[in-house]
Amino acid sequence: MADSEQKPLVGIIMGSKSDLPTMEACTKQLEAFGVPYELVIASAHRTPDKVHAWASSARDRGLKVIIAAAGKAAHLGGVVAAFTPLPVVGVPMKTSDLGGMDSLLSMVQMPSGVPVACVAINGAKNAAIYATQVLATSDERYAQVMADFKRQMAEG
Repeated sequence: MADSEQKPLVGIIMGSKSDLPTMEACTKQLEAFGVPYELVIASAHRTPDKVHAWASSARDRGLKVIIAAAGKAAHLGGVVAAFTPLPVVGVPMKTSDLGGMDSLLSMVQMPSGVPVACVAINGAKNAAIYATQVLATSDERYAQVMADFKRQMAEG
């Protein structure tokens, strides 16, 4: 978590502990931006009740954006989106079977009414940037963080 004194604004959920190393790019970027987050490991297929409880209470806990990372039949983002009104950003995990294309296609083929934004395969850092941009639409602190970030990128 970026600051233990702050309530989490971003929820990160991943389907497996094996996703943690890839998702470190996400947590590190959120920490660099000063965005407080919470992280949970829960599978849409193996622990659906845990996913339901976590996602359906996310808004009440103060979360504003959710990042969902999953691989293979990557239904986690869509399941989470079905249980919350919050925006969900999917991070398709690279897989040994199909290189992550299975994860990517699972995420981008959500049915109408259940959108999940999607970054690149293993695009954990971009998920953090996108989540912070969402926060920036209603929080001047994060608007300034993003303006500074974009300026620093332009300056090289």
